[in-house]
Amino acid sequence: MEILRVENLVKVYGKGESEVRALDGVSFSVEQGEFVAVIGPSGSGKSTLLHVVGGVDRPTSGKVWVNGEDVYAQNEEKLAIFRRRQVGLIYQFYNLIPVLDVVENMTLPVLMDGRRVNQRRLEELLDVLGLKDRQHNLPSQLSGGQQQRVSIGRALMNAPTVVLADEPTGNLDSRNSAEIVQLLKESNRKYNQTLVVITHDESIALQADRILAIEDGKIVREERIREAGR
Repeated sequence: MEILRVENLVKVYGKGESEVRALDGVSFSVEQGEFVAVIGPSGSGKSTLLHVVGGVDRPTSGKVWVNGEDVYAQNEEKLAIFRRRQVGLIYQFYNLIPVLDVVENMTLPVLMDGRRVNQRRLEELLDVLGLKDRQHNLPSQLSGGQQQRVSIGRALMNAPTVVLADEPTGNLDSRNSAEIVQLLKESNRKYNQTLVVITHDESIALQADRILAIEDGKIVREERIREAGR
């Protein structure tokens, strides 16, 4: 089942001589439970694509559908709800709230949405992410790898339609990077979680079901590695 569709996406910054075409007619779709890696050099439009797909940055033109819903046909209030409920975002620099502990950071999107925390899911995620013994620690009391685990837990807490990760291992050493990739793959399998990862690391990309290569704001190559879920 198609869960994400991007059609002729264009994103332009600036005007005249300073105009930058960050995305230039990007189109692709992602199936439920698929793990897609987006690769490309710095400045190719990878992060812009993720932000537009995730409802963070509006496109200049083009369409994004998530779970059959036209994302940018919504007003700002509904778009904010969409971001909280339908999208799990994971960034390179964790973006944790320093005065909140592990559990508080993980459950923040649910609480901001005025909903009750699913304690069973919380306990399961703490266990899967190896954070049970650290659940009351502040971010400053955690290693980089542990902080990224909290970031993953926060992204998964709402059981989003799609998880979007922007260079999720870019700030970690090789051992922690391998562990984070393994956790993302495990969530992909365990929860049939649709996953789109922006990366410059070919070893990460090769673990995906499919690779999209982007250059100068355009998809220049698509490669199927394996069938989703295998």
